[in-house]
Amino acid sequence: MTQRNTAFRTLHEIGLAAWFGGSLAGAVAVNGAAARASDPRERLRIANAGWARWNPVNLAAIGAHLAGQVGVGLGNKSRIVAQKGVASSSAAMSGLTVAALAVSAYGGMLGKKLKDAEGRPVEGATEPAPETAEKAAAAQRRLRVCQWLVPALTGAMIVVDALHGEQQRPSQQLPGLLARPARALGLPG
Repeated sequence: MTQRNTAFRTLHEIGLAAWFGGSLAGAVAVNGAAARASDPRERLRIANAGWARWNPVNLAAIGAHLAGQVGVGLGNKSRIVAQKGVASSSAAMSGLTVAALAVSAYGGMLGKKLKDAEGRPVEGATEPAPETAEKAAAAQRRLRVCQWLVPALTGAMIVVDALHGEQQRPSQQLPGLLARPARALGLPG
């Protein structure tokens, strides 16, 4: 049915794990720790410094995930076409990946906008203070949504990946492969 593609699966899994874990840790730990700084004028600088250290690792994780996803997809293209349910779950994975990439990129753009606001008082990395300039406050409010959307989207990708694993069980493959020809012949599939 399928061939082994351990290297691509490894890239896919490790990249996705780091993307999910890093985004969740950033929202909880980096932004949370920055909000506890005693000087409200230091909070953005601290959060931005933490995210700047993570960004190269995050880009590598995303790249590894994408390379792995493409490699696994190419290695399973006949199964994606032939087995019932695999094409739709693969499309869901691709859609979630595009959405997570878009939100990650947008969050990065918002973070760069906040670099200009360093030194001004804020409640936290994603929480403006009453005296925060409106442009920075708007970026913070959008970033607050992004910081939770990325782990939600990458977490959903992990769920779809678990489904893919279940779809590869021998008990799932044969009925899935026979379903399309059966429907073509007018049989229940």
